[in-house]
Amino acid sequence: MTERELYYDVVVVGAGNAALSAAMAALEQGVRVGVLEKAPKAERGGNSTLTGHMRFAYNSVEDLIALIDDPSEHDIRMMADLLPRRTEADLWDEIMHVTEGQADQELLEIHVRESYRTVRWLREKGHSWVPSYANPTTGNIVSMNGGGYGLQQRNFAYLERHNVPIHYETAATELIVDDRGRVVGVRALDPEGYVVFRAKAVVLACGGFEGNPEMRARYLGPRWDTVKMRGVPYNTGDGLKMALEIGAMPYGSWSSCHASPQDYNRPPFSLPSSMTIGGNEWNRYAYPFSIMVNLDGRRFVDEADAIRALTYAKMGRAILAQPGGIAFQIFDAKVRRRGLLPPNYDKATGERANTLEELAEKLGINVKNFVETVRTFNAACRPGEYNPNPFRPDGKRTEGIYPPKSNYAMPIDEPPFEGYAVCCGITFTFGGLKVDPKTCQVQHVAGRPIPGLYTAGEMLGGLWHWNYPSGSGMMAGATFGRIAGTSAGRAAREG
Repeated sequence: MTERELYYDVVVVGAGNAALSAAMAALEQGVRVGVLEKAPKAERGGNSTLTGHMRFAYNSVEDLIALIDDPSEHDIRMMADLLPRRTEADLWDEIMHVTEGQADQELLEIHVRESYRTVRWLREKGHSWVPSYANPTTGNIVSMNGGGYGLQQRNFAYLERHNVPIHYETAATELIVDDRGRVVGVRALDPEGYVVFRAKAVVLACGGFEGNPEMRARYLGPRWDTVKMRGVPYNTGDGLKMALEIGAMPYGSWSSCHASPQDYNRPPFSLPSSMTIGGNEWNRYAYPFSIMVNLDGRRFVDEADAIRALTYAKMGRAILAQPGGIAFQIFDAKVRRRGLLPPNYDKATGERANTLEELAEKLGINVKNFVETVRTFNAACRPGEYNPNPFRPDGKRTEGIYPPKSNYAMPIDEPPFEGYAVCCGITFTFGGLKVDPKTCQVQHVAGRPIPGLYTAGEMLGGLWHWNYPSGSGMMAGATFGRIAGTSAGRAAREG
């Protein structure tokens, strides 16, 4: 039986923010575009639907006003007071700091330089932003209107208005390469069987391998095959495997990932449809205002070596390394009174008690060690003003203990005490493919580009190593998705 064949100029594999940015950019080149989405239509959109913002450079609040529909004078004043700018130099320094200087500097230069231009490009596509400075933990000055879910719904609507076919429940299985090494299409499996999508250029933007336990164990190490996913279950490394099979160069940090503190009883993964019924209730991101202890009652990490936005993606790894892969975030009444616990903590897995001993017993923590840990921590907190600002550290630290707490160090001494059980939740993996930073064309292990193949999103390697600044994946996805789509569209038009 002959396989079905469909013909496009550009085929985009994936339907997250990076993929749809690529599709929209390719469309601007006047070519025929088709999108392959592994998920069913009800769960379309990938991890991008589960997030909230993009981290971009801007020079003044005026740059933010241009993104917001009718901002109030109060919002403008608050934004100007809390985070009046994040320059390109600031964004560069943030990323180089959290990646320990390992971020590919050519990629990073483009990411930083093009971030605000890409946001304005999205604005032209019908997107808008809303002020979000009031959240006590995120450090987001503005967020996408409707979050990532809203952004993706608008992206899909844009492509549908421009008659771009989106093939749902269609899992790419193989890149088709001609005898000169050029990628000329994709073989995929849909509900009716195998189908071949012929194309002049292909953009792979179908996520990392976080949804694949075997690949997690192989690349991330022991115990990673057992972690829960903060993201969707569809990102199983298919695009990476297809590209590696034809000689694509692996690049970046294949042994690290975005992994954050999640409720211990969270489900094994998240779905886009959950965003319509409450969404991010499983994130446990108030930890900078806590101490975190393990089952032995011992602290094991500096809970606040920087603001939450620059630390949360590495905290999951620290939690996974603890006995049983579990930790507990401990707060006292002062934290709740100051409004530092987001509403989702009201439904978190945890306990409250009027004494430290009772709290430890309820949580199953070693009572003696826990009480000693808290008392030692309290004694180590230095005098000074406590300023739990999510946009900047306050410098209120401990002295004489290990691990230290570098900021927001306030004694745990006012009952009632609260403790919440958390686990490691993986969002996406950092290892990907090497590309030409200017075009996003995938590079071959032989040291030359692979004709007809481009990549973006979680599949692009080299930017993130060990840690990650909040909102940067969405920004990189849109930026390099736009570049990949533009490059693929031009190659298809000229070829």
